[in-house]
Amino acid sequence: MAAPFNPPTSSAEKPEVPAWIPPQPTKMDLEWADLRTIELSLLDSDDSAVVAGLVATTKAAIKEDGFLFLTNYGISLEQLHRQFSLAQYLHLNISQEDKERLLWDPSTGVFAGFKPRFGWKREKGNYDGIEHFNFYSPEFEDDNRVPRCVVPFMDEISSFCDYLVTSVNRRLLRLLSMVLELPDDYLWDTVQSHDGLVGDGYFRHALYYPLDEESRVARKGVRMYGHTDYGTTTFLFSVPVTALQIWKEDKWRYVKYNPGALVVNLGETLEVISGGHFKATLHKVAEPPEDQRHEQRLSLVLFNGSKGDMRLKPMTESPLIQREGFVLKQGIFMQFKNLIDSGLPVPTNKDWREAQIRTRLQIAPEERLIGVKEVNGTKYGQDIILGVPVMLPV
Repeated sequence: MAAPFNPPTSSAEKPEVPAWIPPQPTKMDLEWADLRTIELSLLDSDDSAVVAGLVATTKAAIKEDGFLFLTNYGISLEQLHRQFSLAQYLHLNISQEDKERLLWDPSTGVFAGFKPRFGWKREKGNYDGIEHFNFYSPEFEDDNRVPRCVVPFMDEISSFCDYLVTSVNRRLLRLLSMVLELPDDYLWDTVQSHDGLVGDGYFRHALYYPLDEESRVARKGVRMYGHTDYGTTTFLFSVPVTALQIWKEDKWRYVKYNPGALVVNLGETLEVISGGHFKATLHKVAEPPEDQRHEQRLSLVLFNGSKGDMRLKPMTESPLIQREGFVLKQGIFMQFKNLIDSGLPVPTNKDWREAQIRTRLQIAPEERLIGVKEVNGTKYGQDIILGVPVMLPV
C-alpha cells in the first residue's frame, strides 16, 4: 500500500502565505473532451480482478486519448491548495532583481529559471501574458538558483515534487509497464531519469495573466500553441479556469475541471518506446471562456523526463508489441520508425528535448519551417527537428 503524502514539519518561523482562492468554474456549455479516470489507489488492491480492470481502463485511455484523470494518488486537496498558495506567493513576491538574476535562457536547451511575459526566448518578444518559474534538479540543490521569497518554503516544494516523482509517477509507470506486459518496474528502472530530485524533468509554477483585447486578437485565442511533450509523463493539476484543450477526433476539445485530480498526458518518449500503443496527444492552452477571461490562471505542472543518453526506439521485448505489432498512425512514433527503417541514427532523449526547446518553440503552426500541409481535411504546420518531421494542426 502506497503511503500518502506527508509534508515536512518545521519549527522555523516562515512568512505568512495568503491562501489561494480557486476561481469559480465556468458556467458555459463547451465541447468537452471525454477523459477516463484512473483511481491510482486501486493498483494496491489485493483483488486481481480489480487490478486487471484498472490495467484495461488504462490501456484504452492511453491508446485512444493519451490523456487521463488520475485520482486518489495520495495528496489531499488541502495539501494541493497549499502548493498553489506557494506558487501564488512566488509570483506576487518575486523581486525585479530576481527576475533579472534568474532570467531563463531556452537557447541552452533548458527552461530553468524565470520566464517573463514576453515570448519564449531570453530576448524580449511579443507579449503573451505568461510567467513561469521552472525548477530543475539544480534549483532544488542551491537556494541561490530560486527566488529569495520562496527559499523559506523550499522544503515544502521539494517534498511535494519528491512524492510526485518517487511515489505517484513510479506507480503510474508501474501501471504502464503492466499494459506493455513487462516487469512492474520496467519503465521506472529503464526509461525514467533519476539524476537529482526531478531527474531530467522539471517542476513549473505558471501564471497566465488576462489578455487585453488587442493581445487576444493578435494571438487568435491561443495562449500556448498545440504541441506534444517530449518526456515520459506530464502531471497537470486540474484548475478551475478552463483553458487546456486536447486534439481529439480532429478538433480541439476543452478538459473539464476536476478538483484535486491530476490531468496526465503521455510524452513522446512513451509513444516511441511503446511502438505507438501509447499516444502522445497534441494539446494547447486556449483563451478561457468568456465568463473567465478576467481571471488569472495559476498552474502547477511536473514534467517527468526520460534518461538523457537513451535513444528512442520501440521496446520490442514487450509481449504486447510482439503479439499485436506496432500501431501505425500519424504521430511522432511513425517519424522515428521511418528514421530507424532508413538506417539513420535516432536522437538521444537529451538531444531531442534540448533541440525542441532551442528551436522554433511556441510559434504558430502556420509559421513552421516547411509551411502548411493538408491531411484528411485538416491543415498542419510542418517542421523538421534533428531530421525528424513534426506536424502540428493549424
